[in-house]
Amino acid sequence: MSTTKEHDVATRPAPREGPRRPRRTRGSGRFFAGLVFLGPGLTYLIVLLMIPLALVLSYSIFQRGRFGGVVYEPTGENFTRLLDPLYLDVVLGSLKLATIATLIALLVGYPTAYMIAMLPRKWKTIALVAIVLPFWTNFLVRVYAWIVLLSGPGVVNTALIDLGLIDEPLEFLYNQGTIVTGLVYSYLPLMVLPLYAAIEKLDPTLREASANLGARPARTFFSVTLPLTVPGVLTGCLFVFVPSFGNFIIPELLGGGRSIMVGNLIRDQFLKARDWPFGATLALALVAVLVALLLAQAWAARRYSRA
Repeated sequence: MSTTKEHDVATRPAPREGPRRPRRTRGSGRFFAGLVFLGPGLTYLIVLLMIPLALVLSYSIFQRGRFGGVVYEPTGENFTRLLDPLYLDVVLGSLKLATIATLIALLVGYPTAYMIAMLPRKWKTIALVAIVLPFWTNFLVRVYAWIVLLSGPGVVNTALIDLGLIDEPLEFLYNQGTIVTGLVYSYLPLMVLPLYAAIEKLDPTLREASANLGARPARTFFSVTLPLTVPGVLTGCLFVFVPSFGNFIIPELLGGGRSIMVGNLIRDQFLKARDWPFGATLALALVAVLVALLLAQAWAARRYSRA
């Protein structure tokens, strides 16, 4: 019987095997999956950032045409013009206004973020929505609202005259103070949100331990809270300084064009003087300054976290 079963098994035809399919490795699958998810973002960066930046870089090494435009003859004159005292004054003035706006935003934003972090959870959401609410309105509309408030027959002057505090309208517009006010108002939420995130992550037991050791609230703030929120301070300052430094709408509308900033200078080179090569050079200089600031902020945050 055993030999008969062995003979049947030996003579039974082997099952047919289907065509073998090539197996994909996990590494290639992850690569293609990552490429699918990164594709839209990379396309956005390449089309709207890298290509325009490459065009600006290429224009900066050419000459201006006699009647505007670009003459494709290499030159280094555009970079030497950056050292002209006229343009250096504009850059330094922009740095001054942006720095002042950043410091004021920090002085106003830190207490605001701290108080929001101390609120109950229900009121935190309401306060954060109130902070972000101005971004739901068009930027130009918000700037024009300041013109309505601060102009000669505006709301502020009218209220002061009705209260008998002044006899004639005051000149609130078209000065550097108004520019700083507009910058602080426009970018204050960008200071509050990183500071709130940094303060919210703090362990409350650290402040309690400081209080139990006899430290006063001011000592606790400067010894515990502030040092631990330095990364949030650096991020908020960067978020405010970068758009303030290159802004051209607020100096044009609230400053009346009397205080020219780097953004106004670049716009005028492209649209008024039609000196595209020098405008591209100025834009590259602005990008270089902002990249240097980003690297400095990243280095400082990394060094502070290690310490």
